[in-house]
Amino acid sequence: MKPIPLLIAGAVVVIGLFSSMFVVNQTESAVEIRLGDPTRVISEPGLYFKLPLVTEIRYFDKRLLLYDSQTGTIITRDKKTMLVDNFARWRVVDPLLFYQSVRTQNAAMSRLDDIIYSQLREMLGKFDLEQIISERSEMLALVTSSTQNEVKSMGMEVFDVRIKRADLPDENSRAVYGRMEAERRRIAKRYLSEGEEEALKLRSQADREKAELISRAERDSARIKGKADAEAASIYAAAYNKDREFYRYWRTLNAYRKTLKEGTTVILSDKDSEFLRYFK
Repeated sequence: MKPIPLLIAGAVVVIGLFSSMFVVNQTESAVEIRLGDPTRVISEPGLYFKLPLVTEIRYFDKRLLLYDSQTGTIITRDKKTMLVDNFARWRVVDPLLFYQSVRTQNAAMSRLDDIIYSQLREMLGKFDLEQIISERSEMLALVTSSTQNEVKSMGMEVFDVRIKRADLPDENSRAVYGRMEAERRRIAKRYLSEGEEEALKLRSQADREKAELISRAERDSARIKGKADAEAASIYAAAYNKDREFYRYWRTLNAYRKTLKEGTTVILSDKDSEFLRYFK
């Protein structure tokens, strides 16, 4: 044989051999399509062979994928307009079903956009704006569950749906902020009123306790004073009974000491005065 035909034949064999081989990576799964019909699903990584020319290999990523939507408008139950920017994490779990239902990843993104936006609009439309702000996590969990039910038949799995940003148009923002400010003022006024009421109660209680303490102290003081006066009178009486004349003399001297201070002028008009008897 001539060398040129041999070279051509060898080249054809090599090209045919290489065109019949394909590699599936660890992060991928593949669907083998022969003449438009899927014939095999490959989930394990490695080197595989196919029929050249009539067989096509479609690769699908097995990793978690990110879906990021454009900002959409949602009307709440209390007729407030929200501008919502959401995202979701999803992956392909059934390559054959995924290929049969949506074919490509771009088509899957488009379906996810329709489904998630529809679920968000339906869910958030059932609640008022304030409820959405305070209970958003629970609502998004329900949206994730309902979205998963929708995409299961497409060979996809949605792990979670999240709201990246939720804004209000300027006119709604001003109205909401004004209402929130009025609500906070109302709450502050209520707290001040409750504080003043509590302070009044505390002051009244303190005044009552003060009056009770003073009353008890005065009562105890009067009782102690009365007891002391009684003891003093008893002592005076005992001393008086021992030597009445000396006791009278001593009491009179004390009276002189208190009344006849230095610089005092005394006019003695009655020589028989009992008070002046000891001047005689």
